[in-house]
Amino acid sequence: MSTQTAEAVSVPKPRARERARKRPRKGQSPWIWVAVVAIIIFCLFPFYWLINVSLKTGADLSSSSLVPPHPSLKNYSSIFKNDDFTNGLKNSAIVAFSVTILALAFGSFAAYALARLKLRGKFIILGIVLSVTTFPQIAIAAPLFKLWTDIGLYNTRIGLIIPYLTFALPLSIWTMSAFFRQIPWSMEQAAQVDGATAWQAFRKVIVPLAAPGVFTTAILTFFFCWNEFLLAISLTSTDRARTVPAALSFFTGASQFQSPITAIMAASVVVTIPIVIIILFFQRRIVAGLTSGAVKG
Repeated sequence: MSTQTAEAVSVPKPRARERARKRPRKGQSPWIWVAVVAIIIFCLFPFYWLINVSLKTGADLSSSSLVPPHPSLKNYSSIFKNDDFTNGLKNSAIVAFSVTILALAFGSFAAYALARLKLRGKFIILGIVLSVTTFPQIAIAAPLFKLWTDIGLYNTRIGLIIPYLTFALPLSIWTMSAFFRQIPWSMEQAAQVDGATAWQAFRKVIVPLAAPGVFTTAILTFFFCWNEFLLAISLTSTDRARTVPAALSFFTGASQFQSPITAIMAASVVVTIPIVIIILFFQRRIVAGLTSGAVKG
């Protein structure tokens, strides 16, 4: 009798279990979710307004409605007929991908050396490398303008790739060196014992395990090059090498009585799409790299 009574007391009834499951945990409050939703709306509303204005034409532009009264894709079709915009897209893609590839290639070698080799004062070296990224671009814009004009690199893509790489490479070295330091030294030694050379161990063992750092570095570098404005507008003068951010500043309306705001909004939406696609693509690769590169320390 006592055993049955103890079991009856210890095992909660189904309704009691459901109430306990539905009961909010301590420290949780519905106001937290309200705050989260409010923050999300606050962050995404400017992007929605960007799309909203890009779909307006004519008299609809003066209305402040949250939904375009007569949505139209006329602004999007007009920007693709603009040579300044299309050439800017091409220049931005070439410059951004070139800098990203070069920063990953040279940055991985430098980061591996700083992470693996026993060098005196390598943390000071890393600090000096990282300090380059904090250097104000406006301080070198005028000297670069004069130098590039004298040697013939002004208004060229290579004239943008070199200064972009100057700022992107230190960030790449700093980011990837942190990932290289987390990889066990024993895995590289095991590969060399099996007959792999130092280059083969680096290429087939170290780089795959550091995939999360590589893709993270690629994303940061590409974003910097795609969004950079100051050097792009200072070191170019025509659509021969001018990138999209600089090209948008030269947008004008169809006439002096028409505002170019709708065309600028439509172009901004188009420029944002590649960034969103790249984030989604690389995010999956980063998660896969974290899973496949996980090691027991």
